[in-house]
Amino acid sequence: MATKAFQKIYTKITQITKATCSLKATGVGYDELASVDGKLAQVVKIIGDEVTLQVFSGTEGIRTNAEVVFMGKAPTLKVGDQLAGRFFNAYGDPIDGGPIPEGTEVEIGGPSVNPVRRKQPSELIATGIAGIDLNNTLVTGQKIPFFADPDQPFNQVMAMVALRAQSDKIILGGMGMTNDDYLFFKNTFSNAGALDRIVSFINTTEDPSVERILIPDMALCAAEYFAVQKNEKVLVLLTDMTNYADALAIVSNRMDQIPSKDSMPGSLYSDLAKIYEKAVQFPAGGSITIIAVTTLSGGDITHAVPDNTGYITEGQLYLRRDSDVGKVIVDPFRSLSRLKQLVTGKKTREDHPQVMNAAVRLYADAANAKTKMENGFDLTDYDNRTLSFAKDYSEKLLAIDVNLDTTEMLDVAWGLFGEYFKPAEVNIKQELVDKYWKK
Repeated sequence: MATKAFQKIYTKITQITKATCSLKATGVGYDELASVDGKLAQVVKIIGDEVTLQVFSGTEGIRTNAEVVFMGKAPTLKVGDQLAGRFFNAYGDPIDGGPIPEGTEVEIGGPSVNPVRRKQPSELIATGIAGIDLNNTLVTGQKIPFFADPDQPFNQVMAMVALRAQSDKIILGGMGMTNDDYLFFKNTFSNAGALDRIVSFINTTEDPSVERILIPDMALCAAEYFAVQKNEKVLVLLTDMTNYADALAIVSNRMDQIPSKDSMPGSLYSDLAKIYEKAVQFPAGGSITIIAVTTLSGGDITHAVPDNTGYITEGQLYLRRDSDVGKVIVDPFRSLSRLKQLVTGKKTREDHPQVMNAAVRLYADAANAKTKMENGFDLTDYDNRTLSFAKDYSEKLLAIDVNLDTTEMLDVAWGLFGEYFKPAEVNIKQELVDKYWKK
């Protein structure tokens, strides 16, 4: 062993797998970075003086006498105001051709906030998408996933949320993105003139899949700077968490760990919780809200990734294609925001909870009418009206391309009630009917 400017250098590797190599070393810590023959690696296991390193780009070509240099620190990000408007890779290096930003170096992946330092979330975070704001209102400091099939336009929805959401900063973490998706985000943000409030960390399909594991921690490290130091409302968008989990599985399989359900690592729950639990509302006003895409394979909601995610997050948003209107909608039956009651009717107009419930109930009546129709039963006049209402409701409110503020959404809903129903059929408090029913 030799040392060079406080760095330990070793040249005897005892074991090499596809993704890891092991050696005897002392005085190193978990998550510490190292370079193995110039390839970046990270400490993932320490048993006595036996240290296992995960090599990000794979171990191909590494010799048993390779030079291993420990860097004495975990992955870090330079945080500061210069992050805004920039695109970085999984290591926090710029990929947009711009200069390296100045800032304070902070280790990524720190602990989540002590519950005593948290405040009950109570601020509305409006996205402009009625399927979310009307039926599944989001609250600052919330953590919520989008469950979507791989062929659904979830990245377009994420870009829309980024542009419309009423927040101070948007942090985008892209894992396993195609180059087309990366350019789509870049062009969308540039053309909208919104780059100055967006920070992006991108891992594309061309980058080593293991690097995806760093993306959420990088994104949340940047989010914590703006939320804690600047007291800003920060929205973190992570896409796609299934790719993140697949990268975890690759590493654990190559380390010969026994897989759990769906070949995922046994640590999947805590790996996901470590990310989602960074969502927080601070007493001083700063907040981190997390919206993450989890793609479903074959629509399977019981797969380990969505299954574990559902235990950790506060609800979920479901995208599905509505065959009646030919648009992707936020499904009102399978979506749920568990914190919406903290803001609906309090931070939004008084009629919001009643309008939301009435509309979903009428939409459910339409679903029943549809089942009757498909089974050859006669439809009543009320059935026919609910079917017409459901089409308009999907088209004008649930579709993801609808961009309205909450007051406009409520007015549209009242307009639909008035068009198809009598006040008694809608079953809303009389004083609200007197005030808002479209005469």
